[in-house]
Amino acid sequence: MESELQFDWDEANTRHLQRHRVSRQEFEKLLQNEPLGLEYETETGEERYKLLGATRRGRVLVAIWTVRRGRVRAIAAYEAEKRLRAVYLEQRGE
Repeated sequence: MESELQFDWDEANTRHLQRHRVSRQEFEKLLQNEPLGLEYETETGEERYKLLGATRRGRVLVAIWTVRRGRVRAIAAYEAEKRLRAVYLEQRGE
């Protein structure tokens, strides 16, 4: 992903991430840190992407996002379960 991504943040998506103890900064860094693509789907006419990646501190998260008005909009993010964490670490050679 490009390092110059523009993000679409508001109270709703920030609060949703906070419920899963994920900060805006963690979400942004995850997308910029070579995540693995998991799924792509269209929900209610909107393209959504699910990625698996790590924050700078090594926290492995699942992130779901879309593009709205040319900006990345966080839909959800949460701690990866053990199995997905193992997949991520294996793919990264760790």
